[in-house]
Amino acid sequence: MATSNDIKKGLCIEYSNDIYKVIEFLHVKPGKGPAFVRTKLKSVTNGKVIDNTFSAGHKIDEVKVITRKYQYLYDDENGFHFMNNDDFSQLYLNKEMIENSQFMKAGEEVTIILKEADETPLSAELPQSVYLDVTEADPGVKGNTATNALKNAIVETGARVMVPLFIEPGDRIKVSTEDGSYLERVKE
Repeated sequence: MATSNDIKKGLCIEYSNDIYKVIEFLHVKPGKGPAFVRTKLKSVTNGKVIDNTFSAGHKIDEVKVITRKYQYLYDDENGFHFMNNDDFSQLYLNKEMIENSQFMKAGEEVTIILKEADETPLSAELPQSVYLDVTEADPGVKGNTATNALKNAIVETGARVMVPLFIEPGDRIKVSTEDGSYLERVKE
């Protein structure tokens, strides 16, 4: 059993009948009154983010988790199928368990978080960025803007990304999986 003093980024805790991962935390020691820890917690089961404040010394239930690399195989109407590259066992995750799944393509390697006690899957984390081919792009018209203009593009996974005017269908781009933003064009 841990206390609120042990809170750090990446720690998984059990809180209000769910498992949360600490995204941000701040230990506060006001001049008057007791110390407390202000946290931002993300549910590993459904992705919801909540703010919570723990008083100093508050007991928290730490959840032991393990991470493993899995290869994304395919999806169906309910969720996603993955394969462990070490023993070739397969794993199934619901669509709610993966944030920004529209950037996953077959063969991509993702990190799956499993509860250590019974190895039940909790969530999957995509890499920070992925390389995708542009399949469609709106025509870009030069000269009608004074600042950095963006246009719609559709990548090979079907996701919509805002890209600069010079991106054309067939180009390969680097996309951030956190917010779906264009990072750079990949030279081959």
